[in-house]
Amino acid sequence: MSTPSAFGTLKAVPALDRTDLLAPPVTAAIREWDHSDIPAGEFQVAEIDPELADTAAFCAAYDVALDASANCVIIAGKRGGETRYAACMVLATTRADVNGVVRRRLDARKASFAPMDDAVARTGMEYGGITAFGLPADWPVLVDRRVAESAGVVVGSGLRRSKLLVPGRALAGLPGAEVLDDLGLPT
Repeated sequence: MSTPSAFGTLKAVPALDRTDLLAPPVTAAIREWDHSDIPAGEFQVAEIDPELADTAAFCAAYDVALDASANCVIIAGKRGGETRYAACMVLATTRADVNGVVRRRLDARKASFAPMDDAVARTGMEYGGITAFGLPADWPVLVDRRVAESAGVVVGSGLRRSKLLVPGRALAGLPGAEVLDDLGLPT
């Protein structure tokens, strides 16, 4: 499957042709991508208005279906003074099961969305553009099965001013990725 060159009204180009539209850790992750079944050339990037980076506004403005857009949420789980982080990839039509699936996976007593400043500092990405590509290597990347099975999905690029278009299976191929049933709960 090739990721389409346009998705909704997005005008996408090969991601490595426009690294100015990618956060540095995302550029590095795509350059280091080594999956013969999904060439890095299938990663596309599209420039957007940064004021429209939030999912609902983005999908409405660029005619992208909510079920073709996936959100990356950073979760902080705590137990005994230790904090563990994970990234969760869920379709925009769902919300991450933070207090169920994610809390149990992190073996945490308490799990919640990581504070914005913490998420930005730890990822090297802009809030509203955080993606699973280029995250710290020791973080699990929890991917809802519906995301992994999507032919193509729009995700963050690490910057608010662009979006990545990738095959869903690319998210399942990330280091530390785990595909989980029911990670995303209906909204």
